[in-house]
Amino acid sequence: MSGGLFDIPSDLQNTYWGLVGLHLREALIPVAVGLVVALPVAQLCVRLRWLYPPVLWVTTVLYAIPSLAFFVVLIDYTGQTETTVMIPLGIYSLVVFVPAIVDGVRSVPQETLDAATAMGLGPVRRYFQVQLPIAAPAIIAGLRVATVSSISLVSVGMLIGNQGGLGNLLNDGMIYHQSRLIWLSVVGTAVLAILADALLVLVRVLVTPWMPRGNRKPRPVDEPEPLQAALEDAVR
Repeated sequence: MSGGLFDIPSDLQNTYWGLVGLHLREALIPVAVGLVVALPVAQLCVRLRWLYPPVLWVTTVLYAIPSLAFFVVLIDYTGQTETTVMIPLGIYSLVVFVPAIVDGVRSVPQETLDAATAMGLGPVRRYFQVQLPIAAPAIIAGLRVATVSSISLVSVGMLIGNQGGLGNLLNDGMIYHQSRLIWLSVVGTAVLAILADALLVLVRVLVTPWMPRGNRKPRPVDEPEPLQAALEDAVR
């Protein structure tokens, strides 16, 4: 191992940027899968209100299970692989996504739903073309929390065979007494989390142009309201 800043021990069998890619892959895939799973589950909770408390209870209990306990259970089935790290992260994301989506969808005014129904939108189209777009700020807020949490938790995978992305550097830094490796791990993980959060903030700005901004001028009187525009776009 040479003394370059981004030189890492050969036992990791990867470059620094390769570890960055591994870290992002293990962090973002579970978040994406968790969001896909949470969308229909949240819709069921909205339609069947009695279902929401038990679903929230189950997701909270699963979130309380330490990742190491998940590893112990999963390692016999998925081995020391990325999958063993990603499954718990996907499950953890549900405790953020389900309440965020349910609260966002429930915040849609009833008159808006009635207007969408009157325009001929069925439950599925109304959910995806009216309710979810209006609930986008709450959903993206949940996505930010889930993404940053997942990026930070990936490092625990270093305990099951170098599957922790940048967390592997933290482990090797302690083994070889190399503070440089520890800093590369900690700072690199923090930078990834900050960049991911900033990107999601930009996405929120782009997908919710109707939300008020600090430096935006007041909407002209003759400009259609956001909910009305959303309904018209959905019908088109």
